[in-house]
Amino acid sequence: MTKEVLRENERKMQGVIEATKYDFSTVRTGRANPALLDRIQAEYYGTLTPLNQMANISAPEARLLVIQPWDKSAVKDIERAILKSDLGLTPSSDGTVIRIPIPALTEERRKDLVRLVRKGAEDNRIAIRNIRREANDSLRTLEKDGTISEDERHRAESEVQELTDKYIEQINRLLEDKEAEIMEV
Repeated sequence: MTKEVLRENERKMQGVIEATKYDFSTVRTGRANPALLDRIQAEYYGTLTPLNQMANISAPEARLLVIQPWDKSAVKDIERAILKSDLGLTPSSDGTVIRIPIPALTEERRKDLVRLVRKGAEDNRIAIRNIRREANDSLRTLEKDGTISEDERHRAESEVQELTDKYIEQINRLLEDKEAEIMEV
């Protein structure tokens, strides 16, 4: 029974790590990354559609994103969606391909982004701790029901704590890497 709780606990914590990686990939670092446009949706035949479902997005250079829409009639809608986004990017197109130059970040903007990333990391550490709390509550309930002994509960709680420490350390490593990437000039 404790193995099931531990397995479920680890699956949830792994989900938090994946969410952290995704959140960090969408933060602008001054380097072109197609993931920057993941959250942008453009109007396409009356429906909001993610850009990666409408076009091929690539980063041929360190400071340039290139969007090649599969349907050339969507170019204007994609440009409009990028301009309306909070990324502060200015697209230019030749009618078939959209190019987005990625400007260098100012020192102040870099510090703002680091603050934003730290806040996201802390939110995800809190999510990991909440998963730990839920697992410990489940273990206490199992003990109360007589399904497991007190010793089994203590062993399982220490395993839950080890998992918690492991995943929080992963978040800290992801945060360090992202901060270094953001502050790199």
